[in-house]
Amino acid sequence: MSDIAPRSIAALNALPPDEQARRYGSALPLPLLQRFNIQPETFTDESGHALLTINGKEGSASVEVILRHTPTAPDPVFYGHLTDNLNGQIIILLMVINDPTSPRFDVDRLPDGAKTHFGTTQRNLPAEEAAMRAGLAPGQVRAGLRILQPVLEAFENFVSGLGHTLYFIEPLAYHNAVLFEKYGFAYQLGRRWMESLNTRFAPGGDLRERLNGSTPFRLPEFADTIRGRSWAIHDGILGEPYTNVHMYKHIGKEAGVSTTTGLIW
Repeated sequence: MSDIAPRSIAALNALPPDEQARRYGSALPLPLLQRFNIQPETFTDESGHALLTINGKEGSASVEVILRHTPTAPDPVFYGHLTDNLNGQIIILLMVINDPTSPRFDVDRLPDGAKTHFGTTQRNLPAEEAAMRAGLAPGQVRAGLRILQPVLEAFENFVSGLGHTLYFIEPLAYHNAVLFEKYGFAYQLGRRWMESLNTRFAPGGDLRERLNGSTPFRLPEFADTIRGRSWAIHDGILGEPYTNVHMYKHIGKEAGVSTTTGLIW
């Protein structure tokens, strides 16, 4: 095996399973592990049951990092889907942090079990409305743990360990992009569109006028909240998908970008 330190997901996926677990496990923050009594060296519970799953095959440039708080938990407390871009830099395609003690809303599947892909291909409208009324954002099956700061700090240490000074993320929804702004991310693509959405939801904007209560996801008061706007966009108020937004962050630096003004969550 080469002595050259791995710098990519593809290189990490070529490592032995134990080394993969150690490397990818370094992206998990200690507060998350401590909260669920997960052993930080072995990623097992107190009885020795494995809680960390790494789905990264040799020859592949992508990986799924899945951490459960119990071996049989239906949903992970952490899910990360990472990949290399063409330049070997790291992209977060999806990151999910669940509170396993909170109620579950089946927005990810229909009553017959068919997957909705977080409501992007099909929608479980009753589940979505229940989730929205419970304070969740589009795509969430459970409430989060409110530990994004330590999660991102751990991830930056992981990326830095691969020799990189920045990394990328693809927010799947409007609220994700606004939230990542607050954590220091900048836009590689989509900033002007995000700014235009803010203008269109502002007084006199066409999207504000479309918030007419025609569906539970298009209430007038949603114009001035991040989560409300995101639900309306998820509901199709734009007439087009929310897509082609790409963001990046320099490790240890804050971009200071904001495409919204005066919004509450």
